[in-house]
Amino acid sequence: MQQWNGWGDATVSVDLSVKAHTLLRELLGQGNVRADYPLEKYIDRIPASRLPHHPLISTHPKKRLDHSHGQSLSDWIGLRGGILQRFPDGVALPVTLEDVTEILDFSKKHNIVIIPFGGGTSVVGHLQVPEENRPVLSLSLKGLNRLIELNPANLLATFESGVLGLELERQLMAKGFTLGHYPQSFEFSSLGGWVVTRSSGQQSSHYGSIEQLFAGGELITPGGLLRIPPFPGSAAGPDLRHLVLGSEGRMGVLTRVLVRISKIPEKDDVYGIFFPSWDHGRDAVRALAEMGIPYSMIRLSNSAETMTNLTLVGQEKQVALLKRYLRLRGIPDTKACMCLIGFTGTRRLVKTARRESFSILHQHKGVYVGKAMGEAWKKNRFRAPYLRNTLWDNGYAVDTVETAVTWDKVTPTLKAIENVIEGSLAPWNEKIHVFSHLSHIYSTGSSIYSTFIFRLADTPEETLERWKTIKKAVSQTIVKAGGTISHQHGVGVDHKPYLEAEKGSIGIGILKQLFAHTDPEKRMNPSKLLS
Repeated sequence: MQQWNGWGDATVSVDLSVKAHTLLRELLGQGNVRADYPLEKYIDRIPASRLPHHPLISTHPKKRLDHSHGQSLSDWIGLRGGILQRFPDGVALPVTLEDVTEILDFSKKHNIVIIPFGGGTSVVGHLQVPEENRPVLSLSLKGLNRLIELNPANLLATFESGVLGLELERQLMAKGFTLGHYPQSFEFSSLGGWVVTRSSGQQSSHYGSIEQLFAGGELITPGGLLRIPPFPGSAAGPDLRHLVLGSEGRMGVLTRVLVRISKIPEKDDVYGIFFPSWDHGRDAVRALAEMGIPYSMIRLSNSAETMTNLTLVGQEKQVALLKRYLRLRGIPDTKACMCLIGFTGTRRLVKTARRESFSILHQHKGVYVGKAMGEAWKKNRFRAPYLRNTLWDNGYAVDTVETAVTWDKVTPTLKAIENVIEGSLAPWNEKIHVFSHLSHIYSTGSSIYSTFIFRLADTPEETLERWKTIKKAVSQTIVKAGGTISHQHGVGVDHKPYLEAEKGSIGIGILKQLFAHTDPEKRMNPSKLLS
């Protein structure tokens, strides 16, 4: 059972160690614990539905509440603070493709706005209910979760778009295959959601991001069906897949997705490396990318994230031994930068890639610490979001920002992001703890993923205002640095003000014309991505 006002399974929790509590108090001050707004009060104040009756649509208040938000920090502040104001008028629950068509026809007849809803894990406001005079319908795709076809000869699988990551992999692995797409939200996010937000998985260097894995599919638009065949390659004009990728529900409802799959690999290992400074680590991973060595993932943490992660582990004796070993190898505690590197594939390929990689990492003063740290990361990589629940319950809010830049801009941009975040709450005399890592490495550059923690304010309105101040400042900094406003989370409403800086006026105009063609009445997830 999912937690109604937090992340994930309500039966799962991740505790903070005593040392982690101490660190937060030293860095930020005592957490400002606030009482959560009760579910019963929401149920009482959700307004009556404006929808006509339809057998596939539920107007139950709890279901409408559950489909009124995603998992962005602004969603959390609104939900847990009781200031969430807008709710869909109903939730459509299709279980067949014919049901989806029927719902779209119904919505056209009654001039209803539709928000496609997959796993509900958006962190940039894709699922916020817009201010509308028209009724708003959340169209849940969770009933469309079947594996339709698996073609081993072509290495293609066809799924209904509402299938969640965990179930998708279970169905593929039972037949000896994998998609290999593992965003941090993997357990609760949907295949269709990955496609329409251009998601990146943690092992995308081996399997590819969703744009490489998305081979084709079917999109039901208000104007009819768009079918995209899974060609291995084509020079027949612009690739229509890329109109669907990142479209965020503005074109229609993605119902079927064809994906490129792989056989389950013989080896899938992750190793830990430490560097004596950020510059050593950055140069090492850049060298690996330039060489084209087939690693599956690289995650390089700066010293602040390294310190934070080692504190969160909670295993004080083991961490103390590790730090002692690193000091003996010339790596001071205050500058140490942890790197995780993964290799996936056949035993022979993994052995060769590991040998070549470790040779380069050693040249850049990297110190190998074995597989234990990598195995721990693999075991807990989908549990990290549960810390959001724990931190909130202790009076702290946590959020992330991410971008991607070319190599010459990586270090200046990372420093600029951290500096502007650290100073954002100075008007309130509040501190922020911020730390970063490089999460996806390319030959031409890297993504930058920064996490920041700050204390809750006395009221949810004030906490929201503080978050808006941070978000605006860091988004402007990313644009000024020449980075993308989103490497892996999409645009939604949070990043919308900054999209034109990246696409230009001509690019924005093209997108507007595209959406006007497929949805002339602007009923498909309006206000997201573009105004």
